[in-house]
Amino acid sequence: MAQVWAKYVKLFRVSIIVAAWVAVAIPAGAQKKDKNKTVPPPDPTEELKTAMRGPDSQFIDQTIGEALGYWQIGDTESLHKYYADDVAVVSGAWEPPVIGWDNFLKAYQAQRAQISGARMDRINTLIKVNGNSAWATYQFTYAAQMNGVVVQFRGHTTLCLAKQSDRWVITLNHSSIVDSTAPEPATSTGPPQATSKP
Repeated sequence: MAQVWAKYVKLFRVSIIVAAWVAVAIPAGAQKKDKNKTVPPPDPTEELKTAMRGPDSQFIDQTIGEALGYWQIGDTESLHKYYADDVAVVSGAWEPPVIGWDNFLKAYQAQRAQISGARMDRINTLIKVNGNSAWATYQFTYAAQMNGVVVQFRGHTTLCLAKQSDRWVITLNHSSIVDSTAPEPATSTGPPQATSKP
């Protein structure tokens, strides 16, 4: 009887050891399989996407839209609240940068005196916020009448912004023109008229 009892105790010990080994081996095997799985690399744009979804990004997007609206209708008093006093503006034309709100205002008013019906549309806006500074970039199309001719431009604008108190202001406005067209004024489609020589 003692021998039978010893066999049961030995069998019980072996069962416990096997159970312990199984308990350890199964998770280790599962971990090994997980290690063999191909883990996709992190999305490098995820940080940018996260920064673009925040409330500051939405406020900046609204700021840009309102500034463009005031720019189009010529309301410089309202436009000024979106620009820093020491703003730097780089136009798409081959000309020196304009530094300071007062100089930008003069250039804007001089340009506006030559055009009518100006319209600017923006698409593909990207915004990145980093604390109290941010940048935004977008594509634009611009159309206006200048000296009786419709002019059109397409390009890119990049803005640098700074948070001042509870609002964002533009500190750098840089535009690049990708292409432009200046259609000729409409001409008569009738038959050519004969001209007499003197």
